[in-house]
Amino acid sequence: MPLFLEMLRSETAASPDRMASALAGLRAYQDAPRTPRPAPMPVIATAGRASLRDYGGTGRPVVFVPSLINPPFVLDLAEENSLLRWLATRGVRPLLVDWGAPDAREADRDISGHVEHLLLPLIDQLPEPPAVAGYCLGGTMAMAAAALRPLPGLALIAAPWHFSGFGGNARADMTALWAGAREAARTLGLVPIEVLQSGFWRLDPARTVGKYEAFAAMAPESAAARAFIALEDWANAGAPLTFAAGRQLFEDFVDRDAPGAGGWTVAGRAIDPAAISCPVLDVISTSDRIVPAASASRLPDRLVLGAGHVGMIVGGRAKEQLWHPLLVWLSQLQQE
Repeated sequence: MPLFLEMLRSETAASPDRMASALAGLRAYQDAPRTPRPAPMPVIATAGRASLRDYGGTGRPVVFVPSLINPPFVLDLAEENSLLRWLATRGVRPLLVDWGAPDAREADRDISGHVEHLLLPLIDQLPEPPAVAGYCLGGTMAMAAAALRPLPGLALIAAPWHFSGFGGNARADMTALWAGAREAARTLGLVPIEVLQSGFWRLDPARTVGKYEAFAAMAPESAAARAFIALEDWANAGAPLTFAAGRQLFEDFVDRDAPGAGGWTVAGRAIDPAAISCPVLDVISTSDRIVPAASASRLPDRLVLGAGHVGMIVGGRAKEQLWHPLLVWLSQLQQE
């Protein structure tokens, strides 16, 4: 909250009316009634605290790998706005990785360790090799899985690889954020979601303030208001990262661009996108403020969108821009 108020003062310094509107939107969001989330789908495999949730459907399974940051249910935001439920009715069998919540006993498990000891064991329990689709940092991790296992296909959705593509200012801001949080996180053994959330806010402070201004003007019972609440509840929730995962993300990935420079190893093997033998679809967006297009893997088979980082998954044009093309690509894998 202090960081939000600081951004609010900065963004609306010349407009008291905008500040009042954003504060009214924030209060309306806090006080709004919530629609219960759908019941979690059944678990078909576990590895440590991680599990694989089955969304039904037919055909070859597709393991969807969400980011470690924020909960996995952005891919299943609401029954009427769920990429996974939609795919399950169209000849795809989506399986969602649920990372669970770490505790301080896992302080030394970095992102590489999440791939090696959680993601790969989940994949290995399936009766046949699945296709894998990763979103955001989950796509970076899915890339490693595809380098270490013979998979039939890999879809990367807004997945960073060349972290130098975030640009100098954004990387400097994130490095400074980590410098301020590092020792407290080391003591806790965990990186609280509030630290990560503040990093996203810094990437686009005007949008962070503007969305609450817009919410203040929405009819409280409208579909738009319900969608906003569901999405903000997702964005404001999430388990912490382990300390080692936070350290690797900020120091090795953001600061040193280890993946893009060929220096990221998992299970003793350097991960090289160019060496992946299965078909790869790289979904990027020219409008993504969180994972800019310049940070993508630069593999040749690309789907270029004009949608925001989250909007491409749950926005009003998500079906047109992402869901349908992804379904077509996955369906072609089924035929090979």
